[in-house]
Amino acid sequence: MLNNDTKRLILAHFWIAFIAFFVALLLGEWQMYIRSPLRDWIGNPELYYRAVTAHGSAMGYVFPTLVAMGFGYAIVELALKQSLVGRRWAWIGFFLVVIGTVTAMVPVSMGLATVLYTFYPPLIGNAFYYIGVVLVVVGSWIWVALMSVNLRVWKRANPGASVPLPMFANLAGAYLWAWTSLGAAIEILFMILPVALGFKSTIDAGLARVFFSWTLHAIVYFWLMPAYIAFYTLVPRAIGGRLYSDRMARISFILFLVFSMPIGVHHLFQDPQVGSGVKFLHAVFTGMVSVPTLLTIFTITASVEIAGRLRGGKGAFGWVKALPWQNPMMLAVAFSFILLGFGGAGGLINMSYQLDFAVHNTQWITGHFHLIFGGAIVIMYFALAYDLWPHLTGKQLASGRLMRTQLWLWFIGMIVLTFPWHVVGILGMPRRMAYFDYSNPEIAPQALAVIITFVGGLILVISGLLFLLVLLGGHRGLRIELPDFRFSQAAHNEGRLPAALNSYALWLALMIGLSIVNYGYPISQLMALKQTSVPAVPVGSQP
Repeated sequence: MLNNDTKRLILAHFWIAFIAFFVALLLGEWQMYIRSPLRDWIGNPELYYRAVTAHGSAMGYVFPTLVAMGFGYAIVELALKQSLVGRRWAWIGFFLVVIGTVTAMVPVSMGLATVLYTFYPPLIGNAFYYIGVVLVVVGSWIWVALMSVNLRVWKRANPGASVPLPMFANLAGAYLWAWTSLGAAIEILFMILPVALGFKSTIDAGLARVFFSWTLHAIVYFWLMPAYIAFYTLVPRAIGGRLYSDRMARISFILFLVFSMPIGVHHLFQDPQVGSGVKFLHAVFTGMVSVPTLLTIFTITASVEIAGRLRGGKGAFGWVKALPWQNPMMLAVAFSFILLGFGGAGGLINMSYQLDFAVHNTQWITGHFHLIFGGAIVIMYFALAYDLWPHLTGKQLASGRLMRTQLWLWFIGMIVLTFPWHVVGILGMPRRMAYFDYSNPEIAPQALAVIITFVGGLILVISGLLFLLVLLGGHRGLRIELPDFRFSQAAHNEGRLPAALNSYALWLALMIGLSIVNYGYPISQLMALKQTSVPAVPVGSQP
């Protein structure tokens, strides 16, 4: 059972996360409306880029970080069966994230930091934007430290015992975030802030982009971690089945930890400051990330099949019909896998050095990114919130029909939103453009696709609103008695775990080693070059 103070801590993280998510969702829909032929251009592109910066920063830095932190605190007490150690520090981390969010968003709303989610050097915004982002990261690092401390306390009390899978996976996400966030932290602290504070007037934009690529792609796997923890530890139990293999789950999280870091340069395929050899190396390692994804698809599909057969399913596919499709968790995992499949297929294009030329910086990238994050990941955030909420509030959630409707709308809306983006991306429509002249005969055929994406975004907004209403209803529902929270159990007793699957020392060494190999050369080479800096461009000035 969760301690009452810990319940309040988790609810605080979740509510701020989901409020930030919904505000960012509204901003995203406004952007699609402004870009569409449904209305005349607003006349000021700066307003558009304010919305892009706020949308990306909230969705990328605030929302998933708070979800991971809140879920992590829940895992400590529910999986380790011990009170959270360092609860006061946890609240300090939470308030740092909140204060950092406000600190960053104020200059963005004032038009002083329209530098987008990627910081976009040599464009330089107001210093408080970067300080706010740093505070968010520091708050999350407190969470990382607390996850390690709590595991150490548990190990001291349980010498030689196997670390429960949820906590093992939770640590993978925490360690991954601590290492991957280091790239953006170095970029901000040592390259951007000195310029934003007026100590320098130039910046090495190429080197800054390499440091950000350290964070740019691996952060996606940090976002994925809560969703994957839900796949392995919540879905089989929620649908009445068993986890196919505890060991395979651990191997998947280990592989994500090792291979998700040294791949970010594939975002810089068109950047001249990185050599082709390094780009090839990162392309190879990008392909390696498909291995834990495929392991997960196999393991979870097998776990779902176990549930179907336990429910009486017969034959090659009879188990599919026997699955509890009325269960929101079952719907969520099915939708997530479908969206992950489409998004992953698009990712094969992005990781190819040759094919990337055709879609780089087009709306294709926007479609791919939203399928992975907005589709496969966020829909599982909904599911894990639905699963935990009664245990956080002690009250019954709204009817399953409303939850299923919300999930269906999100799935349909994401398809309607992203598929046209892929189409217009192939046609060459650039992303991050504030305005299109649809009277131009070369652009006019794309107008319908843009309108369709606006409709998809509207469906998503409705779904997001329903999600908040379901959670609010969970605070006003009937008080109920709940059994102890359970995570999924493995289908078979796999015996004593080898040390390599019960700790992270070896894998952290590999993660750091591969990162040094893949990033050490381009970073050291760029740092050794002279006269690579360019004049910084303060927001609002002419370049």
